[in-house]
Amino acid sequence: MSRTHRLGVLGWPVGHSRSPAMHNAALEAVGLGNWRYQLLPVPPALFAETVRGLSGAGFRGVNVTIPHKEAALALADAATDRALAIGAANTLVFEDTAAGRIHADNTDAPALIEALPFPPAGRTALVLGAGGSARAAVWALRNAGARHVQIWNRTPVRARALAAELKASPVEHPRPAEILVNCTSIGLEAADDPFKHLPVLANELSSHLCVVDLVYAEPETRLIQAAREHRVPVVDGLALLVGQGALSFEAFTGRPAPVEVMRDAVRSDIHFEPQAVELPRYGPRDGDQ
Repeated sequence: MSRTHRLGVLGWPVGHSRSPAMHNAALEAVGLGNWRYQLLPVPPALFAETVRGLSGAGFRGVNVTIPHKEAALALADAATDRALAIGAANTLVFEDTAAGRIHADNTDAPALIEALPFPPAGRTALVLGAGGSARAAVWALRNAGARHVQIWNRTPVRARALAAELKASPVEHPRPAEILVNCTSIGLEAADDPFKHLPVLANELSSHLCVVDLVYAEPETRLIQAAREHRVPVVDGLALLVGQGALSFEAFTGRPAPVEVMRDAVRSDIHFEPQAVELPRYGPRDGDQ
């Protein structure tokens, strides 16, 4: 009987993720029936210990989402130049060695540039947020030749720190920009109103040439809905999920990603059941909530 290879997505929270549906559909499509992709809900206090035990538990790789992307890079034994420049990783591959070395990459950045309806070279951009996803967005836009990138965060000191690292401009009151990228978690909950919590006005969305929202919701986030109503081209979180997921899939398996299968899986009502989580020494500790 062939050994089951395991993949997963680490986050806190992570129950909303469609990565298992997307990757399990892709694995089936390319004939990797002995591979399984699952949800891995891990709080920050247990992240490092959990990741170090995954290779021994049969994992070949994992995706990493909020709030672990910066911590993921710090744990890696090796990383791509892109991940090092960004300062965050969303893809960890466990090398098939006794040492279980961890290799890190960031596929969020190329997925964003590929998804935009026009090249960002010479354009202005406003990135909302200062976490791991925002790091990838700012670096990607700057690396692709964006003329000016503003960073807004509800905690200004975080925006200033990120801007200093990646040669962008921290702002408390953003100026109009051609590309708007929401990298905050606003929109994850149905009740979230981006126009109350973000420095964005619905009646000013038409000043942007493109609106990007990394959050994905059913049917769409309010930010994406409002942009569509104003006839502004949009890139929603599902498009970005597929883009970064396809690159991660190829790193995990060495196979070309079946992109159309992955896109259909995340946009359909078909839900693939994640496998039960069996993590080494995973569980609450004294002091954990």
